[in-house]
Amino acid sequence: MTALTADDLERFSRHILLKEIGGPGQQRLKAAHVAIVGMGGLGAPAALYLAAAGVGRLTLIDDDGVSLSNLQRQILFRTADVRQLKTDVGAAALAALNPHVEILPKAVELDALNARRLLQGADVVLDGTDDFDTRFAVNDACHALGAPLVSGAVGRWDGQVGVFASGTTKDAAAEDRLPCYRCFVPEEPPQVEHCSQVGVVGALTGVIGSMMALEAIKLIAHAGKPLNGRIFLFDGLNGEARTVRLRPDPECPVCAR
Repeated sequence: MTALTADDLERFSRHILLKEIGGPGQQRLKAAHVAIVGMGGLGAPAALYLAAAGVGRLTLIDDDGVSLSNLQRQILFRTADVRQLKTDVGAAALAALNPHVEILPKAVELDALNARRLLQGADVVLDGTDDFDTRFAVNDACHALGAPLVSGAVGRWDGQVGVFASGTTKDAAAEDRLPCYRCFVPEEPPQVEHCSQVGVVGALTGVIGSMMALEAIKLIAHAGKPLNGRIFLFDGLNGEARTVRLRPDPECPVCAR
């Protein structure tokens, strides 16, 4: 297991004090590789907290540049960053926060053809994109690679976070099978609403992005009870939340075949 330095012991002292993380959990974080697909409203806060938490390697995947309208919610970026690549700006900001994290910026669009290559080696994958073709490609790759997927989504005042199992097959025992993302969303819903059309509260993306980072930390450090096979639903306007359990779909086009 990766040894902790004197700098690590001071920097992560508040983690190490937690019995659920401690030294061994922090060592797991230092040895871990997390891939973040989409450096927008969800990926930005998630990346900040994962770098701050001491995750050893972060892959940032996004082909977009920073626009002025991003700054209302994408807290990794500043006004001076407008028109620069999100992955490049994000890598510099994260390195300034924690210079010991290895940052791998990938300024490419993830699709069904390159998803496995881009996500290869990741211990956990975070998906905060707003395109269902991308979400499906990420899920398919995670299933093939056996990597757990932390998925988040927001719109208007509402957000959700779920952790989806990957790599289990239809031959696994019923009690061992957990749903993948396609069990939850088998096909693109009709009349999908995007934040560019209906709006979103900036602070909401911070809540959901931070929860995505929290779930990744729990998975890596073996702490607590991750949202495996469950969806956390948050109503920011009314200050209400609930958790819904999902079941594997016996007709799922990915994990049931």
